[in-house]
Formats: sequence, C-alpha cells, structure tokens
Amino acid sequence: MKKIIISLLLSSFIIVHGTPAVFAVVDESAAKKAKKVSISKLHKQRAKSNEFKYEYINYKWWDNFNDSILTGYIDKAIQNNYDLKNATIAVDQYYQAVKIQFASELPMANIGFAPAFVKNPGTTEANWTFAAPAFANYELDLFLKNHDKTKASKKDYEGSLQDERAAYIAIASAVGTTYLNIIKLDKMIELQEEIVQDRKLIYELMLARNKEGLTSTSDTVKANKAYIAGDTDLTEYKKQRSKLLNQLCVLIGENPNNAEEISRADYDELSFAGVIPLEISSDVISQRPDYIKAEQMVEKAGINVRVAKKEFLPTINITGLAMFFAGNFGSVFSTKNALAALAAGANLPIFTGGRKIANLKLKKSEYERVLNDYYKTNLTAIQEINDALVTIKLDEQKFADIQKQAELEREDFGFSTSKYEQGVISKLDLTQVKENVLFTDKAVVNDRINCLVNYIGLYKAVGSKL
Repeated sequence: MKKIIISLLLSSFIIVHGTPAVFAVVDESAAKKAKKVSISKLHKQRAKSNEFKYEYINYKWWDNFNDSILTGYIDKAIQNNYDLKNATIAVDQYYQAVKIQFASELPMANIGFAPAFVKNPGTTEANWTFAAPAFANYELDLFLKNHDKTKASKKDYEGSLQDERAAYIAIASAVGTTYLNIIKLDKMIELQEEIVQDRKLIYELMLARNKEGLTSTSDTVKANKAYIAGDTDLTEYKKQRSKLLNQLCVLIGENPNNAEEISRADYDELSFAGVIPLEISSDVISQRPDYIKAEQMVEKAGINVRVAKKEFLPTINITGLAMFFAGNFGSVFSTKNALAALAAGANLPIFTGGRKIANLKLKKSEYERVLNDYYKTNLTAIQEINDALVTIKLDEQKFADIQKQAELEREDFGFSTSKYEQGVISKLDLTQVKENVLFTDKAVVNDRINCLVNYIGLYKAVGSKL
C-alpha cells in the first residue's frame, strides 16, 4: 500500500525546460538493504573521518564553478560553522539516547558492601558485622516491548543524521549564494561608480550650458537630482555588500571584523561547467533529507503505536538476590554465610484510570499526523524542484534577452561615438547614451548571477544530488 501511495505522489510531472520529466519508481526496499549498517559501526566510522560531511554536500559539484576561493570557503564552513557543529553534536546526543534505551533490554545488577559496628541489647560487648548484598533484575522482554522502544529511538538517531545532512546542504548553499551576490555587488558598484561619474559630468555640462542660457534651470536641476540619486544607489550597494561580507564571515566561522579582507573572484572570471539535467527522476526526491526523515518518523510512529498496544500485556520480571553476612571479614564470601534467592513474577495492572487506552489513542493520532506530514513532504519536494527548474528556465531566457539588449545598446553607443567624432552630437548627448549602456550592463550582471544562484537553488532542492 505504501509503495502505491508513493508512486501516486511522485507521478506528478516536474516541468523541465518546458517539457514533463519522466519518473522512475524507486525500489526502496533494495536501497534500504544496501544502507543497512549497524548504528554503532556507523558512529565509529563518523568518529574516524569527516569524509561523510563532504559526501553530504556533494563536494565535487561545487568544482563546476571552477573557483578555488569558493570551494575554500565551503571547506571552512564545514570545519568552522557553529550551526553545523551543533547539528553534529545533536547526532551524538541521539546516539547516546539509543544506548540508554538499549540498556533497558539488558539485566541490571547491583552489588554493595555494608560493614557495621553493632552492640546488642543486654550486652556490654560490641562486634563488627559485614554484609555484601548482590541484586540482579531482568525484565523479560517476551513481547519485545523494550526492543521496539529501542527501534523507535534508533529512528530518532537516523532522523538526526538527515537533519545534519540538511544543515550541511543549507550552509553550503548559503555560502555559495552569499559569495556570488558579493561578486555581483562588486561589479554593480564598479558600474554604478562609472554612472555616478557620468552623471556628475552631465550635471557640470548642463550647469555650464545653463549659465550660457542654452539649458533650462529645470533640466539642470533634474540632472543634479539624477547625480545625487546615482550616488545614493552607490551607497546602498556598498551597504548591501558590507552586510553580505559580514554574513559570509559568520557562515565560515570567522570574525566579521575582518569582513573587508574577504577575498573573492572577479566577476569576469565566473563560470559554470555543470550541466543542468533535462529530467528529474523520483529517486532524486526520495534521497532528499527531509523526505528520508519524514519516512523514518512514520516508521517510528508506527512502532510507538505497537508499543502502546503492548502496554496492555503483563510485565514479567526475573529477580536474583545473593546476601553474604558474617561477623568476620575473612569469611564474608564463604558459602556457609551466603543466602541466595531467585524469583520471577508477572505484573498486569487491571485498572489505570484509562491511561493506557488514552495513550494508545494518542499514539494513533500522532501516527496520522506524522503520516500527513510525510505526504506533505512529498508534495513540497515536487513543488520546490518544479519552482527551481521553472526559475532556471525563465531566468536563462531573460538573461539571453538582456544580453541581446546590451549588444544593441553598445551598437547604438558605437553609432553615437561616430556622430560625436564627426561633430554631429555633443559630449553631453554621448554621455547620456553611454548611461544606457551601463544600465543594461548592470542588468546583465544581475541576471547572470541570478542564473548561477538558481543552479544552487536546484542543487539544494534535490538534496545535493545533481
């Protein structure tokens, strides 16, 4: 039934470059068998190597940007980001919780030693006595209730691994997006500074013409307003860049006081060698960390329902007791001073005020809620990938259009330059035409970086599996 539901949910088409993608239904049982590794072995492997962190983020994918500075910052984030450190600590906490729960499946034993100096009533003498009690208890897990509780705890641990993986993907994406936007602002500031210089020149030329009566005062004021507005935009760009530099420092675990020293590539050096897939198959969605965790939480909720049902069954305990008691320390552990007992008992509460029935209903309600979250996660995954692919398609189209517009503006500027050299138009006219070129250059920069950021968005949407 579960596979049928998954197939129906994943049968929705993901639009890729205007065409529906072809889905292949995943054989999840085979995938689970391949991934079946004991928790203790997995945790020991994590302690020996950090390689799993680079596998989380598909480190090789970032090589498509051909930017060692960017990959260096991602590496720093992996090593130093505090959110990632906390995510890893959380995994260890859940691992210890599994070990604590597993202890309930094992016998519990205690041993003690109690020396005493005793004076009996009616006597004048006092004597030493020595007692060494030993106590063992084991809850016979005949109905596997404690074992099921351990399995539920393991699901929490497995879910924490997916939370950790999601955190690494999110931080790597944030580093890449922030880095690219800083480079964009570097170029925007460069172009805006040129715009401000040209507007200043336009204002000065119009002021001179106004003094000669060739330009109205109104047009001169407008030129001054445009100059001031351009300078304001320049200040805003610088503010945005400073904030992003500070943000990048926090992401890579460095002091924001050193933000201005952050190195980055030049805009003209940016490239992307990767290939955006033309179709997305269902196994990509099923490998997203939120999808895997949602599935694990459904399994855990099902186990909790099973445990709640087993609470109605009797509890069987086996108890062992050994007592060594002597007046002489040397003979404490002799068999003649030993008392031993072994007992077993079953306990079945017949009235709990409706607590067990309410608990079972509660666990069933939790199961339904978690199952609905699982269905929603499937739909959200499809939506996010659809959004990412449609955004890539339309932004690439927009980028191609603005590139054509930039070429036309440059061609127009070339004609205007020829006219200026021939004395047909003034320097003022030429400078105003040049501003159109700079504006389209800014649009090109913005749209190009947006396309690169969109690739990171798709990378995140598919759980780094590109």
